Amino acid sequence: MKLGFYGGAGTVTGSKYLLEVGSTRILVDCGLFQGLKRLRERNWQPPPFDPKALDAVILTHAHLDHSGYLPLVARAGFRGPVYCTAATEKLLGILLPDSAHLQEEEARFANRHSFSKHSPALPLYTQDDAAAALKILRPVDWADRIAIAPQVAASFSPAGHLLGAASVLIESPSGRVLFSGDVGRPDDPLMREPAPPPRADWVVIESTYGNRRHPANDAETELATAVNRAVARGGVVIVPAFAIGRAQLLLHLIARLKARGAIPDVPVFLNSPMATDATRIYHEHRLEHRLTESECKAMYTAARFVNSVEESKSLNESRGPAVIVSASGMATGGRVIHHLKAFAPDARNMILFTGFQAPGTRGAALVGGADTIRIHGEWIPVRAEVVQLEGTSAHADRGQLVAWLKGMKKPPQRVFVTHGEPAAADMLRQYLRRDIATDVTVPEHGEVIQNEAWLDAK
Repeated sequence: MKLGFYGGAGTVTGSKYLLEVGSTRILVDCGLFQGLKRLRERNWQPPPFDPKALDAVILTHAHLDHSGYLPLVARAGFRGPVYCTAATEKLLGILLPDSAHLQEEEARFANRHSFSKHSPALPLYTQDDAAAALKILRPVDWADRIAIAPQVAASFSPAGHLLGAASVLIESPSGRVLFSGDVGRPDDPLMREPAPPPRADWVVIESTYGNRRHPANDAETELATAVNRAVARGGVVIVPAFAIGRAQLLLHLIARLKARGAIPDVPVFLNSPMATDATRIYHEHRLEHRLTESECKAMYTAARFVNSVEESKSLNESRGPAVIVSASGMATGGRVIHHLKAFAPDARNMILFTGFQAPGTRGAALVGGADTIRIHGEWIPVRAEVVQLEGTSAHADRGQLVAWLKGMKKPPQRVFVTHGEPAAADMLRQYLRRDIATDVTVPEHGEVIQNEAWLDAK
């Protein structure tokens, strides 16, 4: 048995883990690298494995850092199957085409305004590539045990974090390997708590918040305080939010705050067609999250949904109190970029972040205190107040990750800490060694484990 780390190692993006059992080759997650340029450049390099030789791809959930590389693998010759939960398939049906559309739009914009170093600027992949990837998805039920090859099977268990998000267990005569995916919080206001991990010999565990504990702040109170401060000065609140997961949580919290009069009844806009579609999918899968039918309806009516480009552009002329929720969560692309360009220079306004900001993203720069940000080749002054909410993360923190893994009936033989920045991964490693007393390693990008020996994949 070999386990290769081709993404999500040494960083919090690009998760890709290649498990080889005999002649069977399974890629668990197929994510895009985001953030720092040196990481994003990996997306343009040839795949570090032969896509045509894969027997299956298994996705833990729909976020692009776990799924967004799939169109490139399909374009390189992989013909499936790609196994995922039913909710993940539905979310990918809107997420991958939108990702391709944004890349095509950005390439066209760069060519029109000549601010790219490349002539012509090209998208990483196209909508045709995304469509080809969607055709090879194979949704499975939570109770299904998938036969990938003789004596090699996979199964899913709920991970919280996001609608359809799962941990993946692969069983074979060589051993049982569990991939945590992104583990949700047991106290998440939207998603149900993660299921206890099944028994495994090896565990690959994420560490996004491996060096942090979530504050005890109530998310609703924190959000109300920020919104009320901006509204009092007549400002517009721009909320870069992941269209899948975070946007729905924000609408839920805003609906609750308005219902009890904790914030004024100011206009709220959801300016993301993808988030609009995703909100409908949350209605269809109510048993997988905590919201009641009435809460789902309240979430759905909490904002005015903006679909057309013309209406999106008109929002940039907004004056007076308003809240605009728009993708993307780290301000790396999409409609929110145009809103930042319009509203960041005005000190009355607020830019409100609700989750982890990967190094190298505009979100990380803004949270870090940048007084200018580069958008479409221009440097835009930042005078708006920048706020990062601490209570809205969808990831388990260090203590919750340790507690989740301690829920395994028998400790695993080895644990591999991935999908985290170096400091976060190493701190989680130390706590796992102390509290679980097993062999814990932080693998490096491109490294392969075979039995108990480290090998260089290159």
